[in-house]
Amino acid sequence: MSLPLNAPSKSGFNASPIVELRQYTLKPGRRDTLIGIFDGHLIEGREAAGMTIIGQFRDLDRPDIFVWLRGFDGMVARKKALTAFYEGPVWAAWRDAANATMISSDDVLLLKPVWPGAGFDLTGSQRTALLGDEKPSRNNRLSDIVVIKIHHLQPGAEADFASRFETDAVPLLAALGARPLAAFVTEHAENSFPRLPVRSGENVFISVTGFDSIDAHASLEAALAGSREWQAFQQKVQTYLARSTEVLRLSPTSRSLLGG
Repeated sequence: MSLPLNAPSKSGFNASPIVELRQYTLKPGRRDTLIGIFDGHLIEGREAAGMTIIGQFRDLDRPDIFVWLRGFDGMVARKKALTAFYEGPVWAAWRDAANATMISSDDVLLLKPVWPGAGFDLTGSQRTALLGDEKPSRNNRLSDIVVIKIHHLQPGAEADFASRFETDAVPLLAALGARPLAAFVTEHAENSFPRLPVRSGENVFISVTGFDSIDAHASLEAALAGSREWQAFQQKVQTYLARSTEVLRLSPTSRSLLGG
């Protein structure tokens, strides 16, 4: 089994060729406030401007971190979509309230699918509607989690790491019950909307995996720790790594398209 190789679709709910992984550091206790603003007022306006809001999450290990993913049809389309939204009426109405919850919003990785079809396939996904004065709640699929692993690589190592990951890691992960959702590497193109900074000088490989529960993910990690095949894979790729891998355990909000 390999990561899904999805054919492009005109539905608007398929793999975006450009994706941003955004991690916001918030003021203590303000995460649910931001989620209420985000889910209740900002999703449709962003998508009307030309971006896809792929998923938004509570970080299970960092209570003041909000993580979200958005996609674009390309770098030119990204510039147009971001200009339209951030100069439009929706952001003007909610900018101050959203920014009041934040300490920093500059932790942003600009990404592209690592191979054709390795982006998110959201075909058939439906976002929960907000009815009347209903407020966004916690994910009603509380057992579902998404795990993002950020592998920090030496310059120029993306292709070799990706090849090893596809050949050695993906079959083992699938055999142990992981649900691969997407894989990305750094997009090195110049930031087409410099008003919003992205992390420069990065070389990352990112895997996104879904699990039915926190326990299912813990069981997988325990199995990997005892796997000779996994240890062999780690030894093979050790020279590609620049520093330790980051692991994000994420719980989708109630209006996240990507739900684990």
